[in-house]
Amino acid sequence: MKLTPHPGPFRVSLGERGERVACGFLKEQGYEILEKNYKCKIGEIDVIARRRGRLAFIEIKTRTSAQFGTPQEAVTLQKQKKIFKVAQWYLKEKKLGGMPVAFDVVAILWKEGQAPEMRLFADAFEREDKLY
Repeated sequence: MKLTPHPGPFRVSLGERGERVACGFLKEQGYEILEKNYKCKIGEIDVIARRRGRLAFIEIKTRTSAQFGTPQEAVTLQKQKKIFKVAQWYLKEKKLGGMPVAFDVVAILWKEGQAPEMRLFADAFEREDKLY
């Protein structure tokens, strides 16, 4: 099955297709996927994975063009704060309070008729107060 950026006979959103290809890309980069689309009452994180002894909370952004900004630019400060809160929830729920963490971004630019261009931003952002 070839994944394309626009819906064909099946109805899967661009974001969902981006998350699918990003998981394969992350595995190639040495990530061990632990959770996909982790949800709790305060929000969601696209992927939670283990990488080099750290727990990585990963936001995936997919765009068909950079006309309104790059995919990584969509991970605003407000979005980062939401990710921190959900990460804290996850760490508390799983009793992983002392686990080192990272916040990564996979940016996908997927132009129609082309293969997706994926960029990994490891340690893309961090909390200033370091209280996880």
